[in-house]
Amino acid sequence: MTDREKYKPGPAQGAQIRREEDQCTLVLVRELRQSPEQVWMALTEPAELREWAPFDADVNLGKAGATVKLTTVGAPSPHVTETTITRADAPRVLEFTWGGGNIRWELEATEEGTRMTLSHTIDQRFISMGAAGWHICLDVLDHYLGGTPLGRIVAGDALKFEGWQHLNKAYAAQFGVEAPSW
Repeated sequence: MTDREKYKPGPAQGAQIRREEDQCTLVLVRELRQSPEQVWMALTEPAELREWAPFDADVNLGKAGATVKLTTVGAPSPHVTETTITRADAPRVLEFTWGGGNIRWELEATEEGTRMTLSHTIDQRFISMGAAGWHICLDVLDHYLGGTPLGRIVAGDALKFEGWQHLNKAYAAQFGVEAPSW
């Protein structure tokens, strides 16, 4: 049995919602054992993004002002978003838009490694799905950085994954929303 076959996501925790007027921001916090510099590389380098992220990038995301094409992975038809990196302060803050929302990564050095905070503005109807999807992506990132890669679990693969179904329902209950089903 491979590491991927043994993988089961942890409990739905480390996430919250910030509601502001007409938008919702999903906030996920993870503690990683690697340095902010190592995590920054995983967030910005196209080859590293292919190991865990729900999108591919055509160029490095680490330069403010850069135009980047992000291609959603695993969608029935590839969806390409052209975006501009609005902030890239290595290895602390990375901001851009994707999937109709703003993405902000914050990295803070800790004694054990890095506290990573992801903030993603997202349609409230899909907040539990987004939380479940990012939860799994961040688990995959943690495995990748730790030297035991699982390979991406995104889009259709994630929806079929029993752990995603459980997380979607658990986050919906935690956030007080109805869990969408696909």
